[in-house]
Amino acid sequence: MGVNLVLLGVSTLYLFTTTTILVLAEDPYRFFDWNITYGDIYPLGIRQQGILINGQFPGPDIHSVTNDNLIINVFNSLDVPFLISWNGVQQRRNSYEDGVSGTTCPIPPGKNFTYILQVKDQIGSFYYFPSLAFHKAAGGFGGIRILSRPRIPVPFDDPAGDYTLLIGDWYKSNHTDLKAQLDNGKKLPFADGILINGRGSGGASLNVEQGKTYRLRISNVGLENSLNFRIQNHKFKLVEVEGTHTLQTTYSSLDVHVGQSYSVLLTADQPAQDYYIVVSSRFTNPVLTTTGILRYSNSAGPVSGPPPGGPTIQIDWSLNQARSIRTNLTASGPRPNPQGSYHYGMINTTRTIILSSSPAQVNGKQRYAINSVSYIAPDTPLKLADFFKISGVYRPGSIPDRPTGGGIYLDTSVLQTDYRTFVEIVFQNDEDILQSYHLDGYSFFVVGMDGGQWSPASRNQYNLRDAVSRSTTQVYPKSWTAIYIALDNVGMWNLRSEFWARQYLGQQFYMRVYTTSTSLRDEYPIPKNALLCGRASGRHTRPL
Repeated sequence: MGVNLVLLGVSTLYLFTTTTILVLAEDPYRFFDWNITYGDIYPLGIRQQGILINGQFPGPDIHSVTNDNLIINVFNSLDVPFLISWNGVQQRRNSYEDGVSGTTCPIPPGKNFTYILQVKDQIGSFYYFPSLAFHKAAGGFGGIRILSRPRIPVPFDDPAGDYTLLIGDWYKSNHTDLKAQLDNGKKLPFADGILINGRGSGGASLNVEQGKTYRLRISNVGLENSLNFRIQNHKFKLVEVEGTHTLQTTYSSLDVHVGQSYSVLLTADQPAQDYYIVVSSRFTNPVLTTTGILRYSNSAGPVSGPPPGGPTIQIDWSLNQARSIRTNLTASGPRPNPQGSYHYGMINTTRTIILSSSPAQVNGKQRYAINSVSYIAPDTPLKLADFFKISGVYRPGSIPDRPTGGGIYLDTSVLQTDYRTFVEIVFQNDEDILQSYHLDGYSFFVVGMDGGQWSPASRNQYNLRDAVSRSTTQVYPKSWTAIYIALDNVGMWNLRSEFWARQYLGQQFYMRVYTTSTSLRDEYPIPKNALLCGRASGRHTRPL
């Protein structure tokens, strides 16, 4: 993570030769140099080709503070193009840095790209991951923590320690083999196991001292399965969800769906010995389970007894837990004002968008769609097509606002929306599996979820007071979830299934938040160091 002097010079030149960053001059800079390589890993006891960052699997944590500027130089030493995306980081006015195929050209093998991010007006627990191909199945992910600025009160005492716990399902097959199965029209098989911080059963451990309280930042970085997290003989207190301080509810176990991040406080208040940390799959048959160790510093002995069991297929249990997660209205967020000072429930929505998924065979191959459109990536990132006014890459409005009930077809689906509108999105899940959706660039209020079909009467049960604001939400089988979003971030933003095979096979689209304004107050210009590819090749960003 040392400062690269050449990078420092280039980055400083970049930052201080644009008028867009002048107001940020006092915010600190943090510099990272990352080398992306293949390497042997053995998470489930057999050798696999992993994707390492500076030789690490999982990759290094990013530690930052609200409004920090993160200068991350990524050198791609793989033999294929590579990109990293930042799950939950809002990239205010700057979707060019989002690191997904619709916004950012891939980093070619042997080349580098310097991401210039600002964690503007954010706090909380998030993660990064590789967004292209099926790289996510090989590693390349790590935790992101954004701490509050020193003068902003946090609604709990400083913990004695702060741990990142990356949990997720895992395959023994190489990521290239999994991708080939999908390319050949097959579905993803059932996972082989679950990892905690890149390790299989018994491999991960946390060290604690009796009587002290610790913060655990738990992210489900897996490919498909919802996971339940618990610690033998201990309870924990939920304090933050994807950037929102929550009511401090105590749980004995917590469902973490794919793509989601939670912070809990754990007090080491049990007799001094070792205890099981348990992560198991939800809504699956069979149930996958893995364990780690919570180790007291004055431990009198190893773990004993069976690992504690958790919920397995009970949907009502999970739904009720999800509804119990509420915003702490008296806590400050990134700024010194209560989180409840934004009265989202009193704003009229101007548009209702209903999104429904469907699986089908197209030309003999498995595909997945939203409102019948199965996304195919164009040869040029959508954001670059917008900037350079390249026609024929996509059509705004190429996905309907409502399910059509028709058959699946392939298209580069882009939903056209207007800047500074307030919209309602309903995820209608008519399938018999739980689903998980993420929206880049935003957090949204999860105002309601229930079984059956959504209707306008469903609004009567919305939580219009203290719904949690987050960037990833689950939708239960044969159920709906409703969210409210203030479209205050201009750009091209990926809305996707977090089930990675479904995302790869078309269950995603881009939301174009559009304004005719060209003011720097609304959107930053294209970065000078932006990679150019496809039909944007050979063009120029901006003069230095």
